[in-house]
Amino acid sequence: MIKEFYDIIIVGAGPAGTTAARYAAQKGLSVLVLEKDRDVGYPVRCGEAVSHDGLLQFIEPDKKFIASTCRKLRFISPNGNFSTIPIEGKGYVLERRIFDYELAKIATDCGAQVITKAYVYDLLKNENGNASGVKALIKDEKIEIKSKIVIAADGVESRVGKWAGIDTTCRIDDMESCAQVTVSGIEFTEERLDLYFGKSVAPGGYVWIFPKGKNTANIGIGISTIDAKEKSAIKYLNEFMEKHFPNAAILTRIAGGVPCAVTIGTLVKNNVVLVGDAAHQVNPISGGGIITGMIGGMMAGEVVAEAILKNDFKILNEYPKKWEKRLGWRHEIFHKLKDSVGNFDDKFFDNLADSCSKIPEEKQSLGQVFRTALWNQPSILIDLAKVFI
Repeated sequence: MIKEFYDIIIVGAGPAGTTAARYAAQKGLSVLVLEKDRDVGYPVRCGEAVSHDGLLQFIEPDKKFIASTCRKLRFISPNGNFSTIPIEGKGYVLERRIFDYELAKIATDCGAQVITKAYVYDLLKNENGNASGVKALIKDEKIEIKSKIVIAADGVESRVGKWAGIDTTCRIDDMESCAQVTVSGIEFTEERLDLYFGKSVAPGGYVWIFPKGKNTANIGIGISTIDAKEKSAIKYLNEFMEKHFPNAAILTRIAGGVPCAVTIGTLVKNNVVLVGDAAHQVNPISGGGIITGMIGGMMAGEVVAEAILKNDFKILNEYPKKWEKRLGWRHEIFHKLKDSVGNFDDKFFDNLADSCSKIPEEKQSLGQVFRTALWNQPSILIDLAKVFI
């Protein structure tokens, strides 16, 4: 049963939203999570890859939501050369439907309430213009639910953030156009993630193959929206599939945009707090946002809880500071480097793969790949220096 008032209302039950709910509810606050879709974790709009260390911060790895454990990463250059390096600490490809469900279950075990098929269409505001709850459509009934704080975990270009007066727009040159298929019927190397580079394959981005068992994988692409104007990400992906996996059975198709930008400048305004994709808490180079969004959700949940318990909403301003200290500064560096990486030509990737293939196996690592890239393209140092000048 939905109450008339909660300490915190969270819009969106993705990893960032349910993590915020979990950490706030642990402090004894009343927390309501509203999810517009009928099921938590569905539909899946994600490559589903995470690191072991990142995951371990929040939940013990469990085979029920881990499709595969990956220990190697293979870079494939435009001419077909490749370099395979070990993943330090290993990584996982998740079953996001089950994973998101488990995160929601943890939040409810901590005392939060989760409601699905709940469409939030506006904020309630008090005489000062601060958010004081939400207006939602639940079971075909329009209702108003009051709260002290609203946490927006409603995805890219958050509507909740906009209603609070926050500019959540992502510049077109910071958006990546993405498409992905989940395929079956083809044998994949379970312990290896594959990344394909090249102007004809994925201009300004890459194609990924993330195995989800021996015969199933997520195969996706991310390219700049500028390049997507000439040819869509879906068309690039279709061409890749026709060339490499013409006989694969396609189980699902998804497409959308990923914000590969710096974190939104305003994370807190008018009693609204942004987390996850809504806050652009995504790695600007890789486009990965599961763990970074959960870190943002954890910080927001803890800070919001403290502000309410101490009845001092100035404490909310500690959340942007904590985020900047933990990950925000690093994302700014990655964003500066993103354009350089996106402008590399095919020759660069061919030379890099060739150079890396000559590194002795016992010395291969991501760090060594980066050092080799610097050797092949010293201008990266100039772009990195701009971050600090």
